[in-house]
Amino acid sequence: MKTLKIIIERGEDMFGAYAENVPGVYGAGDTVEETKQSILDSIELLKEYNSPENIPSLLKGDYKIAYHFDAESFLNYYKGIFTNAALEKITGINQRQLQHYSSGLKKPRLPQLKKIEDGLHNLAKELQSIELT
Repeated sequence: MKTLKIIIERGEDMFGAYAENVPGVYGAGDTVEETKQSILDSIELLKEYNSPENIPSLLKGDYKIAYHFDAESFLNYYKGIFTNAALEKITGINQRQLQHYSSGLKKPRLPQLKKIEDGLHNLAKELQSIELT
């Protein structure tokens, strides 16, 4: 299945998003939820107001959307679910450093991003294996 890659980033005043692999798909909003909806609206408008030959091939037929966050946007979007203490336990990165990332004071280097991503993926695998009785 084709994948539409959407990049979500936090700006000074709002969140912005764009499709990395389809030109002309942009969105923005005050929250990540608004930004995601703006992207979906942009896709629908692109399909509605273009002739079939002008619609990017990726948007024809079935496709899935993969959202890619910068660290600051991700940490802010999920702060109601993941506390810094929980993220420290999952990733091994201390809470103060995580706070610097979520506030935008510091940008994580690639190895730190990988630790966060790996920690979250490991948690997801563990949660998927749980069965409640």
